[in-house]
Amino acid sequence: MDSALFDYHLPKASIAQQPSEQRDASRLMVVDRATRHVSHVHFADLADYLPANARYFRNNAAVIKARLFGTRPSGGRVECLLLNPAEDALTWWCLLKPGKKTMASQYFGLEGEYSARVLEVGQQAAYRVRFELQKDPSVTALAERIGRLPLPPYIQHTDAELQQIEASARYQTVYANYEKQIAVAAPTAGLHFTPELIENLKSRGANFYDLTLRIGVGTFHPIQVAQLEDHAMHKEWYELSRGVFDQLKAPEMGPRVAVGTTAVRTIEDVLARAATDSAAYSCEQMIQQEADLFIYPPAHFRGVDALITNFHLPKSTLLCLVASFLSPGSQDGIEWLQELYAEAIDLKYRFYSYGDAMLIL
Repeated sequence: MDSALFDYHLPKASIAQQPSEQRDASRLMVVDRATRHVSHVHFADLADYLPANARYFRNNAAVIKARLFGTRPSGGRVECLLLNPAEDALTWWCLLKPGKKTMASQYFGLEGEYSARVLEVGQQAAYRVRFELQKDPSVTALAERIGRLPLPPYIQHTDAELQQIEASARYQTVYANYEKQIAVAAPTAGLHFTPELIENLKSRGANFYDLTLRIGVGTFHPIQVAQLEDHAMHKEWYELSRGVFDQLKAPEMGPRVAVGTTAVRTIEDVLARAATDSAAYSCEQMIQQEADLFIYPPAHFRGVDALITNFHLPKSTLLCLVASFLSPGSQDGIEWLQELYAEAIDLKYRFYSYGDAMLIL
């Protein structure tokens, strides 16, 4: 399949630089797959379009302040982006800028805070780095204290604006579990939920189930190969409880609503593995696995009945997933997605992480 099918032109003015004033005041495009009817409402109207007994599966990962700064022995500046732990809590896979110079010097750090040794370079230009900490019990504690949020590169901000974003937690979901502060990007579909909206949905009969997927920097990488099937999908660790897993296997309990593409990847990956080995999770209380599932047309879906998602980057794997969900089992969703995105652009919807949302029924 030609990867250019998932490309589109987005005016720069359509990229949201700031979140909406209120989380659930963002706009919501509601797409009914059965009738092909499209409605334009606000996220606060979500309850009007989903059954009262809907079950929401959401990614509760919290975004770590993953950008650390330091210097090499020569005095040169280093920016380190934490990705995920390697073999132990003090050894991490990281992106380094500049990478080659820092690898050549082997060491970087910040006086009085930490020192780091670059052990090797791995796949996708990630470096394995061993930290020694002067004050903190863990790398995540160090990052939370002196690091900065890794906002996506398409969001332009000053240092003062970034500090305000960090203080307001607007790049975190209201249900983020800070004990699972392991993501380098927010599960952005969840940014639209407020505590009041969640309680309103619960009062009508809805239930919410948490899972955790460690969103990595690969989520921003565009597809750079001509043929879609040649794309090397990035890997991300996830975990969910046996109780959540059992809920996913029970479609009769109410429609399963995935809050975001990261929830979809987790759900579809774990159910695909269970389908090939029915006894794999029979005794597991906490299921942990690494997702490398690339979902693109004409994929089918085992555990998702409705999807809440933002508007995604051209030629991204997330765009492929949404096209698949629009028309499971066929390639018809590709053209339809292009039509929906063109309509969203014409109607001044806001795109990407801080942008508006889409509900696909």
